[in-house]
Amino acid sequence: MGRCYNSAVINAPCQTVWEKIRNFHDLAWAAGVVTKTAVVGDLKGDQIGAKRILNDVFHETLLSLEDEERTFSYRIDDGPGPVAKDAVKNYVGAVRVLPITENNTTFVEWQSTYESADDRAVGELCNPIYQAVLQALKNHFS
Repeated sequence: MGRCYNSAVINAPCQTVWEKIRNFHDLAWAAGVVTKTAVVGDLKGDQIGAKRILNDVFHETLLSLEDEERTFSYRIDDGPGPVAKDAVKNYVGAVRVLPITENNTTFVEWQSTYESADDRAVGELCNPIYQAVLQALKNHFS
């Protein structure tokens, strides 16, 4: 089983960061990384089963959203190259937002697990995207 793991410290209170990223359909804070978000279907961005297409290539479904725990998870249903539906199985991404109480900042953890014949290729595609998304989140609160 393959795994990607990325994290960042965001210079903003935890609840503020959570409120910004919890809507599965709103990635305006990731401008420059996510250039287009298409909502698929009628479900709102905080409803389990909500679907989106990012940058015309990543088809994703919201699997869970827990406000109390400040977590959400999603599945990649289809995507480019190593995350295409025929190349990867059980791709689940998970985001967790935790308070850093020492200075009222936030720790954001973004990870994924998946099954693939080429775990390295999946990681080489996804890790830079997660790093860029986390940097965009940091920039949003700078």
